[in-house]
This record gives sequence, structure tokens and C-alpha cells, in this order.
Amino acid sequence: MSLDFDSFVLTASTADLSEEPAAREHADAIEFRMDLAEKPLSALEAYDDGDGELPILATNRAAWEGGEWDGEDGRRLGTLAEAIAFDAVQAIDVELEAILDGDAEEVLEIARDRGVSVVASAHDFEGTPSRGEIASTLTEAAKHADVSKMAVTAETKKDTLALLAATEQVTAHGDTVATMAMGDVGSHTRAVAPVYGSKIGYAPVDPSEATAPGQYDLETLSSLVSELSS
Repeated sequence: MSLDFDSFVLTASTADLSEEPAAREHADAIEFRMDLAEKPLSALEAYDDGDGELPILATNRAAWEGGEWDGEDGRRLGTLAEAIAFDAVQAIDVELEAILDGDAEEVLEIARDRGVSVVASAHDFEGTPSRGEIASTLTEAAKHADVSKMAVTAETKKDTLALLAATEQVTAHGDTVATMAMGDVGSHTRAVAPVYGSKIGYAPVDPSEATAPGQYDLETLSSLVSELSS
């Protein structure tokens, strides 16, 4: 089974799946940050066997892409591949760089065989590329995945406009994208980008444990997206 990104999906980010009941009121799915969890596969097994209701987007983020997994990359991707076996995991996030390097070929094949959706992601923690560069990255990612995701770091309002323009452009081309600008200047894009076509939003279950700079809390983001998209 796969997550359907035809409409906007609000994901609650957490490293602790026991927090899932607190997210049910507002979230459509859980982004499980495996790289932040102590025993992620055991946690997924317990979730599958327990009372978990929300589908999971599994992310095992590498340190070189802003995550906490600092070990051998093949093992990291292998652990993500193992996560696909759990029924609750209906989507996975794979770094675009790992896809282009060929390192993620096996995990992508396993995901496709099981009908699990793939999000190909890219992050820029230093700044915001031009509109054309963002659009090119999203278009390239869309060749390999069901959703192409890009997070940039906005330093000016002009940066946020470049992100939103690229979001609209690539969406109009027919690709499914998820975009957001990190940091205080770009925080509003998390609520506004869905108006321009972004299909995934991220918010922490616990506001004190945000997984990226500039995130709204779950209830606030849900309310903003609902108001702006209506």
C-alpha cells in the first residue's frame, strides 16, 4: 500500500512512534525519523503490531543531508529497505544524491515491488538557488520518485518567491512536488507553498522537538493550510 499524494498530506515528524495518537487529530501521516530513533526497526514492528493508525513516511536521513545517521551509507539505506517490509510504511524518503550516485537503487526497487511511494529529497542548508535551479532539481528528482522534495534556506523574501515560483512551475508541468524554505524568513512558505502545489507539509508532534528550522507546530500548520487552501 502506498501513500497517495494527489492531495496535500500533512505529516507529523517524530522519532518516537508512541507519540502517534497525539498527532491523529491534525495529521494525515507520520514522518518517522529513523535516524533519530534508538531502535527504529523495533519501533516499527511494535507500531505494526499495536494500535497505530496513521500511515508512515519513513526517513533515515544521512548526516551529510542534515540528519543524524553518521555511519556507513549502505547500512543506512539497508535499514530503510528493511522498514519497507512493515505494513504501516507506505512511503519512504530517499536523498536525491544517493539516487543519482546509484547507492539507492536496491531500496528503490524494493519500494516499487511493494507499492510503496518514494519521495526523492534535496536540501540546501546554505541558501536558496535560483528559481531555475530549484525547478531543475525538482524535475530531476521527479524522474526517480513519486514526489520530488526540495527544502532551501531563505535569507530574503526574494528567496521565498523563487521557491514558490519553482513550485508552481514544476507542478504545472505535471510533477508532484513538496517544497519549503527553512529558517525564520521562510517559515511562512510551509503554509503558503501548498497553495502553489506543494503536496507534503511537515510539523513536529512535539513543538519543542522540531526536525527542521522554521517549522510550525502541527495544529497551527493544519489550520493555516486549511484556511489558505479553501
